[in-house]
Amino acid sequence: MSKTIQAIRGMNDCLPEQTALWQWMEQQIREVVASYDFAEIRTPVVESTDLFKRSIGEVTDIVEKEMYTFDDRNGDSLTLRPEGTASVVRAGNQHGLLYNQQQKLWYMGQMFRHERPQKGRYRQFHQFGVEAFGYATPDMDAEVIALSRRLWQRFGIQEHVELEINSLGSNEARENYKKALVVFLSERKDALDEDSLRRLESNPLRVLDSKNPDVQAVLTDAPALSDYLDEESKQHFSQLCERLDKLGIQYRVNERLVRGLDYYNRTVFEWVTSSLGAQGTVCAGGRYDGLVAQLGGKACPGVGFAMGLERLALILREQLASEQYVDTVDVFFAGLGDLAAGQNAVLAETVRDALPALKLHNHCGGGNFKKQMKKADKLSAKYAVILGDNEVAEKQVNIKNLANGEQQTLPEAELVSFLQGAFSN
Repeated sequence: MSKTIQAIRGMNDCLPEQTALWQWMEQQIREVVASYDFAEIRTPVVESTDLFKRSIGEVTDIVEKEMYTFDDRNGDSLTLRPEGTASVVRAGNQHGLLYNQQQKLWYMGQMFRHERPQKGRYRQFHQFGVEAFGYATPDMDAEVIALSRRLWQRFGIQEHVELEINSLGSNEARENYKKALVVFLSERKDALDEDSLRRLESNPLRVLDSKNPDVQAVLTDAPALSDYLDEESKQHFSQLCERLDKLGIQYRVNERLVRGLDYYNRTVFEWVTSSLGAQGTVCAGGRYDGLVAQLGGKACPGVGFAMGLERLALILREQLASEQYVDTVDVFFAGLGDLAAGQNAVLAETVRDALPALKLHNHCGGGNFKKQMKKADKLSAKYAVILGDNEVAEKQVNIKNLANGEQQTLPEAELVSFLQGAFSN
């Protein structure tokens, strides 16, 4: 007997009982981004490796350790996309969407990182993100944050997330701060853990992200990023805070908040939650005004965010009542006898033609009436259309309200109008 093939570690199946939540979640996202007039863009899952080296940074964990990279038959180095922003910028440059234009785009799709799989974090994962190009002012920073806040409201989890914001300043200010931080940390190497020592050499700002309490204790006396901000960035951040206050969006300024990707400048933000145990990030983003030029385009400011949908799905499963997204059947067709089974198929198609929004389940495969009704109950069907050979001969249908048990008999010709009235609300 041959060995059963299993899914690759960290690349999970989404089973039928899980997809109802995902479809509901994706529908909320589509409706919210449409209300902000963002247009969808879809990019390939495979890109040139150089795209991510140039955008994310060659000395980041993603590029050094986590990317799925391979040579194709032509010898070109290709990578499964580890994040969405670089691909959107590449597409915008390639198709002339960005120079001297304003674009509000969103995407949703699969990303790949070779990380250690853990709760809410997988090697193949799904990410939703928005990217706004051509807007240099803080009002767009506020709008993308407001969009993310509206998603939490739609999902009913606004009480389970908290917004943290910071400013990294200009690229020059960020570099000046990085130098000061390196000097400070280099004098205290004995107090740093292995991960922080590695980051000190490759990406010093990421030391600020350390979850090690001993490292955080060292950082208490570290230089403050706000002391190195240029005046223009200070004004930008102040205006952003004013806009968030007017919108009633609560936030906490976290001066140790940096983003792990090299392309960020000025505004950075994260929505964090403790609903999954230790505090974790469910949505993160910021401004990346130099990225378009860095990837070969004409200079164009940009701001956006991304959220991992697996982690979001975990929160929703734990916090929402299941009936909010359960995948139910509207009408179940049950039949006794071959004539009834055949006529049910005809009736189901007639109802689908007239009422395409309804979800119908026509029982197939035979079986006694009791088993059929158990299946209707398992599917949480609202109504059952029940036929026997007598009903077929008399061109009638029995309709049962499965919520209250009421049953009535109608002519076949009145089935569509009955269902139309029953589901009009």
